Amino acid sequence: MKTERITGDIDRAARIIENGGLVAVPTETVYGLAANGMDGRAVERIYEVKGRPAAKPLSLMVPDPGALERYGRRVSRGARVLADAFWPGPLTIVVEADPAIPAIVLAGGGTVGLRCPASPPTLALLKKCALPLAGPSANPSGAPSPKTADQVAAYFDGAIDAILDGGPCGLGTESTIVDMTGGAWKILRQGALPREEIRRALADSLGIVGVTGGTGAGKTTALEALAAKGALVIDADAVYHDLCRTSEPMLAQIEARFPGSVEDGVLQRKKLGSTVFSDPGALAELDAITQAYTLEAIEELLAGHAAAGGRYAAVDAINIIGTPLRERLTALVGVLADEDTRVARLMAREGVSEQYARLRIRAQKPDGYYIENCDHILRNDGSREDFRRACDKLFNTILEDQSDG
Repeated sequence: MKTERITGDIDRAARIIENGGLVAVPTETVYGLAANGMDGRAVERIYEVKGRPAAKPLSLMVPDPGALERYGRRVSRGARVLADAFWPGPLTIVVEADPAIPAIVLAGGGTVGLRCPASPPTLALLKKCALPLAGPSANPSGAPSPKTADQVAAYFDGAIDAILDGGPCGLGTESTIVDMTGGAWKILRQGALPREEIRRALADSLGIVGVTGGTGAGKTTALEALAAKGALVIDADAVYHDLCRTSEPMLAQIEARFPGSVEDGVLQRKKLGSTVFSDPGALAELDAITQAYTLEAIEELLAGHAAAGGRYAAVDAINIIGTPLRERLTALVGVLADEDTRVARLMAREGVSEQYARLRIRAQKPDGYYIENCDHILRNDGSREDFRRACDKLFNTILEDQSDG
């Protein structure tokens, strides 16, 4: 067999594919070995030429995000979010496979990886063929992936029908593969697209409402109203305290900056406090460390919720204004109530004295601080039922605006 070198004749490459042939094609990562993904015999030739184990499924190259619905079933909202964010690009999204896809592509499984490559010649070929292309890297199994047409020829000259020469591949690393089939997201292969960018895209797809305000103002009722609308409710303070117990990297960074503040893996709060509370610069450094880890942990929770089909989230945080988390919010809602109401609630809830309750409340930020820095204010001076209705009205508006956007 003579292997053709095609430089710009997309029609010629499409005819070879349509007739069951193999064409090596460029992507932004590495060259792939492409065949009609709906032709079982053509796909079988890929396995034969590459020496690929039959137990390893193949991914399919597709021309656009709409292919998720054409070749997948029960595609999650999270999968669509990632396709819209990164296609064309170096991301393979694993979804439940449509029954029409040949079994050989799936290697006996029920899922398929779909990828839209950011390579103009290959995208043109995909659109011309109007077929998904099975397209593993164009190398014998176990050999380095080729980044140029010459490297492909060194492997397969005379063994495949053609090479679509699109010049050298820019990235030289395979696509990242993310599994979106199980109500969660999981990196199956870390490739050219960083995990952090995937997580960020999922988290950013949510409508995120921040809820803040002083003790006794009624944030819990507001958060319950959001949870009833399907929002994931995240207590930022609880996330931080959990990290203080479990995050070895955060504790190590704190110990490196403030020696002696961590002993046997346990944060020594009093010792650390004696260092930072009298030194504003040191306190700012500690806040920078803990805020970074807290935001990352919150983003993991948000991404997981989005991958499972969630659309909204709520973050409960007293100290959210002026932190990096503030920038992530669709809206920040301040919950306020008059002092006497807050005192009565605090006394009833915690069994403290009136004097203690007033001292605690007056040590916190005044109402003006929240009025100046929040996008919306909810007042909670009346009955719980009236406040719940006010919450529902405001949150419906915020979340409907998010859906429209």
